[in-house]
Amino acid sequence: MKENGLSLVSLVITIIILLILASVSIAILFNNNIINNAQIATNKYLESETNESSITNNFSEIIDNVAPEIRVGDYVEYTPTENKLSSETINMLKNYSGSSSENYVEEFNLKTENLQVTGSFKVRGAAYKISQLSDEEKKKGVIACSAGNHAQGVALAATKNGIKSLICLPDGAPISKVEATRKYGAEICLVEGVYDDAYNRALELKEEKGYTFIHPFNDEDVIAGQGTIGLEILEQLPDVDIVIVPVGGGGLISGVAFAIKALKPNVKVYGVQAAGAPSMQKSLADGKIETLDEVSTIADGIAVKEPGDITFDMCQKYVDGVVTVSEDEIAAAILALIEQQKLIAEGAGAVSVAAAMFNKIDVKGKKVCCLVSGGNIDVTILSRVIKRGLLKSGRTFSMTIELLDKPGQLKGVSETIAEQGGNIISVHHERASEGSDINGCYLRLVLETRNFDHIEAIKNALIERGYHIKSY
Repeated sequence: MKENGLSLVSLVITIIILLILASVSIAILFNNNIINNAQIATNKYLESETNESSITNNFSEIIDNVAPEIRVGDYVEYTPTENKLSSETINMLKNYSGSSSENYVEEFNLKTENLQVTGSFKVRGAAYKISQLSDEEKKKGVIACSAGNHAQGVALAATKNGIKSLICLPDGAPISKVEATRKYGAEICLVEGVYDDAYNRALELKEEKGYTFIHPFNDEDVIAGQGTIGLEILEQLPDVDIVIVPVGGGGLISGVAFAIKALKPNVKVYGVQAAGAPSMQKSLADGKIETLDEVSTIADGIAVKEPGDITFDMCQKYVDGVVTVSEDEIAAAILALIEQQKLIAEGAGAVSVAAAMFNKIDVKGKKVCCLVSGGNIDVTILSRVIKRGLLKSGRTFSMTIELLDKPGQLKGVSETIAEQGGNIISVHHERASEGSDINGCYLRLVLETRNFDHIEAIKNALIERGYHIKSY
């Protein structure tokens, strides 16, 4: 318990320092006044007991004595929240997921880290970590591994501080993220495989060249930097009930949950992972860190095989639960954000919204904040995601109708669909299919529809007129 207490002390102290760096460039970290304020705040904490039960009260007292503006550098944004989405927007989100009004939120908010300077929250942790390096460490340079967003954060922070950076990325990382990282001034090393393979290569290069390794999530300074998001949420939404956070390795939710629970322990903090990469969920369920054999998801930013030991421990203590969402649900959430909020979110950034949309978390009657963690999505992937999102939300629909091969059949089908307000966007007529009636044929259609109720109305109208829907 003493060791855990000291670890928490260290984390609290780092977040304290972040809070008092209001509007100050990371390149000029401390002046005398800031040092004095930091020392006073730190001493107040260290004079108190360091057991877990005292952390919330002590942390709250410290917050009252430091600057209210929460910044980690002059190039890191204090991102907005999209407050109180309109009832029209909430109803549209319900239509996407098929939720009933009885199961939906009282108030739905978005914390838009996709609008951060690098398009992702990752710059917060990277900026703070780099600010804490010694002159000798800065001289040797830094190395990091990433699926893309952490890479951009480290590259920008290093360049702003005149430090050399080398980034190892999995070779499957989106081209847009690779090029953006290069644009921020980093050298790139593409590694075959996924994040964990890039991680192992980065450690090898660290030993060879003497670089300082900037871990994307399993580092207390990085976690503290991400924790400023939790403090911003409480400042922007003081009456929030539930905060939903994307989870990969766990650095983001560790910082956010720690900050929120320290100040408002009654606020629920839930994590969301892709169903194809549930490393943290599985680890928490088993009570020990688990390593997945493989991960597969469009949410490349959270495609992590194994959580960190620090993040796993913090999630056990401060996170109220972790759920998963499917690829189709992620796609539908991305589409909903584009259409209803005019926001671009990558797969990892949209999982929090997907969890709320598809009732993975009980949000009935609650004031909810979904953290949209990033918006760096490749346009080629985006086009595929939109197509999946349209299918999942009932906006497009495919079906096969078995017909008699005689004149007027196609006309009858198209008239029925038109009467119901459907739009046919693709037609394929097929004769003499194996197993079909010798006088029969198949008509395969793709339709544009409004929602799932509209699809049902079209199907019922076709059935009432005697058409046999073979599949849909």
